[in-house]
Amino acid sequence: MSVFAHLVEQLADLLEPLFHGSAAAAAIVLFTAFVRLLVHPLSRAAARGQQARTRLQPRIAELRRKYRRDPERLQRAVLELHREEKVSPLAGCLPGVLQLPAFFLLYHLFSSGTIGGEANGLLGHELLGAPLGDRWLDALNGGGGLLGDAGLVYIGLFVLVTAVAAFNYRRTKIMMAAHPMASAGQDGQPVPGMGAITKVMPFMSFFTLVTVAVVPLAAALYVVTSTTWSAVERAVLYR
Repeated sequence: MSVFAHLVEQLADLLEPLFHGSAAAAAIVLFTAFVRLLVHPLSRAAARGQQARTRLQPRIAELRRKYRRDPERLQRAVLELHREEKVSPLAGCLPGVLQLPAFFLLYHLFSSGTIGGEANGLLGHELLGAPLGDRWLDALNGGGGLLGDAGLVYIGLFVLVTAVAAFNYRRTKIMMAAHPMASAGQDGQPVPGMGAITKVMPFMSFFTLVTVAVVPLAAALYVVTSTTWSAVERAVLYR
């Protein structure tokens, strides 16, 4: 973690002439963009996989009609179809999973008072007056309140997250309406509990608001930047 802290400090020093006191925050945004660029090929592969699964829906529907009385045979046939078309149902999960280490690294980096036995200098960095190691409650209780410098920073983040979540909500509703068969099991029958999941899924993006509120501001910046990137990326790849 000390190596990563040193890299953030160096990047902040390079950006200081442009961003001044918010250079470390800018460094975190650039770091997030770099991580997203690294996983972008996987995101493109996931998009191709989703498009391939969509194209397979008529053939899967035919298999369901053909083997409606033999669930085990239906499952084998569907898996074989996916293998023939080189479609992995797990491909869409990889981009998100591979980003978790970067998020937790930032979380721990800005939650630790010391690094390598020395004081964590990164905790002294701010974004427009909001310490990168503080949380929303710290901003509310720090004297400035909701409309103080730190409070206004969080209001800006919440507005951005809400806008992105609303965009994702609309796209998810459209996609789920266009592909209702995705909620059916391989025997053609609705999966138990899938109805409730289907109703909740469009609202998942709004849960990011909770994450932004409870993690250190540095980690919140990572989440906001990554979520915004995902929304734009998906709009381009799934158009």
